[in-house]
Amino acid sequence: MDKIQQLMARGTDLLGSDYAILCGAMSWVSERNLVSAISNAGGFGVIACGAMNPQQLDAEIAATKALATRNFGVNLITMHPQLFELIDVCAKHGVGHVVLAGGLPPKGSLEAIKASGAKVICFAPTLAMGKKLVRSGVDALVIEGMEAGGHIGPVSTSVLAQEILPTLAEEVPIFVAGGIGRGEAIAAYLEMGASGVQLGTRFVCATESIAHPNFKKAFMRASAREAVASVQIDPRLPVIPVRALKNAGTEAFTVKQREVANMLDSGQVDMAAAQLEIEHYWAGALRRAVIDGDVENGSLMAGQSVGMVSEEESVAAIIASLVQQAAAALHARG
Repeated sequence: MDKIQQLMARGTDLLGSDYAILCGAMSWVSERNLVSAISNAGGFGVIACGAMNPQQLDAEIAATKALATRNFGVNLITMHPQLFELIDVCAKHGVGHVVLAGGLPPKGSLEAIKASGAKVICFAPTLAMGKKLVRSGVDALVIEGMEAGGHIGPVSTSVLAQEILPTLAEEVPIFVAGGIGRGEAIAAYLEMGASGVQLGTRFVCATESIAHPNFKKAFMRASAREAVASVQIDPRLPVIPVRALKNAGTEAFTVKQREVANMLDSGQVDMAAAQLEIEHYWAGALRRAVIDGDVENGSLMAGQSVGMVSEEESVAAIIASLVQQAAAALHARG
């Protein structure tokens, strides 16, 4: 165990957790129950704010605080129209870690988070963006490859790790994400200089996850190749590809894009409104699958590591097996 704790030290110091294992922020899934369970088990839970308004986030943080005995964070999407109000809500509750996802943080947002005493963790899709974020004062980075579930970039995890870790791992703690399902991969990224990892898909079928039994069944049945990226039909549409299990909802999204493209053509909406329209679509489609259990028409956002999810088990058991596999791999390599 000592080797893994040594390699994760910068990550665990930053997070205040036993293991530098962040839970990816999955809309509707990363809520009070899963977040508190992960933090209480020694990992680091992160609330997915997603499309929540400030009142909803306020209630979610309060409810999570009531269940969590350890630190947890909040993930905010940079293009949320009420970003600064959401930052205020986090500050009001004394949230110690804010994760910013989706593009460069808007002017003043890093300063606003820092002013509350919180640590800022940002996603870096490229080395250039990583350098820029480090210069602007972020406390840590997440580098997430295209194997991940939900919104994805175009580059694989292994390539991002090779590009970014040798250059920036000395400067700030870096968490590697995307397609991680076993401890052996965690060990490899730690040896490359990562301070920790982020996993989402692996936690969806946790006993403590409120995802509908149908949603969990779909995950347990799926293979890696069934988690496919969505297709962008109009280059003007600011559509970030989304990785999810193929179903009728996948086709529905293509129809939705056409509809929004037509609204752009007719001048009914501008580009920012078009992007929000798409984001709200995803929030609704995800809710249908995760909460209502409509796995045909809803969105089954999943990473390619879904093939490694075969049963429902407790968060504590998932974390213990990941740590044990990582420790064994490090020990075997001497």
